[in-house]
Order: sequence, then structure tokens, then C-alpha cells
Amino acid sequence: MHRSILVVDLENSTAALRTNPVKEELRCQIYCLLRQAMADTGIEDRWCDPFEDRGDGVLALIHPVDQLPKTYLLSRLIPALTRGLTDYNQCVPDAERPGHCMRMRAVLHAGEVHRDDNGPFGEAVDLACRLLDSPKVKRCLRVSSSPLVLVVSEDIYWGIVKHGYDGICPSSYHPGVRVLLGGRRRQGFVHTPPGLQLASSDSSPREHVA
Repeated sequence: MHRSILVVDLENSTAALRTNPVKEELRCQIYCLLRQAMADTGIEDRWCDPFEDRGDGVLALIHPVDQLPKTYLLSRLIPALTRGLTDYNQCVPDAERPGHCMRMRAVLHAGEVHRDDNGPFGEAVDLACRLLDSPKVKRCLRVSSSPLVLVVSEDIYWGIVKHGYDGICPSSYHPGVRVLLGGRRRQGFVHTPPGLQLASSDSSPREHVA
């Protein structure tokens, strides 16, 4: 099945301040923010497979329908998710910010996805997850004032981003993410959506980046 592959992952999910009850609350918020961003983008439930839980993140597989060109995922969905994160973080009380504010990495890829009784799998999913876990992407988020950093596969970059469709700025996507998969070097491009920096420098735990 051909799918657009979106995976989001919470930064510092294993930080000391993130006890199991905090993790439960943040997991709920991740799902709520992602669903709201999809609703704001016009992504109907019938165009998306059921979310796949990843512990501190979510895997979303989106169908190739004419009503939802991939450009919308970049020009509408990612900005909506970034706004949602910014709004959520601004509402967190100062005393709770170190453990409750959220920053996320996201990846967008597209390809053939297989599914069995245990869930989706395949090289396309592997590549998306490998790009998402790249140390360079983690570093980009760590130094960014935005609550979200996106990495796209070279397929998405050369097929969509480079053409500069409405709402997509190619110059804001930067190469340099390289991962090895199946004996081949694959490239990713990093994009940092505009976001509002929290007033407090302690907006998220920093002792570990995961």
C-alpha cells in the first residue's frame, strides 16, 4: 500500500522529571495535538490508517487521495502542528514547564508500506524512523527556538519541496542528514518551522536528548 508516512517523536521523553503519570499526560497531548492538526488541515479520518503508537511518539500513515496532495502535509499540517505545540506550551504553568512542555521531531516520507497482524512495516517505514532518529536532527531541535523540527526524505524534497509550491520555501530545507539503510546512503533535509520561544529558558528538561 502506498502511504505518506508521518512520524512524530517527543524530545527528552526519558527525562527524570517525566514520571509515568507525566508520560501518560504527554502521550494524551501528543495524540490530541496531532488529531487537531490533521483536522485543521482537512485530513479526514477515512484518509488515514489508525495511528500506530510508538511509546513517546506516533506513526501516521496517510492515504494517497486526490483531495489531499502531499503539499498540504508540508504547507498546512506541519505549521498547524507547530502552532498547536506553541499554544500548548504557552498554557503550561511556569512551575510545570520543565516536565510538561513538549518539543518534537517529525519526519515525512512516502513509499510502499506492508502490513501484517502486528502492524505496518517495510523499508519505507524503516527509512522514516532512521531519519527521525538521526543525531543531526536531534541536535537541530536542541538548539532551535521552535517546538518542532521536521526532516523530509530526499524523495519528498526532490519531488515536492524543491518546486516551491504555495506555502513551501525550498531555501528553508537544509541538507546534511545522512543515514545508512539497506547498504545505501540516504539523505534527509531539515526544516525548522517558525515557532514562538518560551520566555523561560527551562522550558524542557535538557539532561538527556532522546
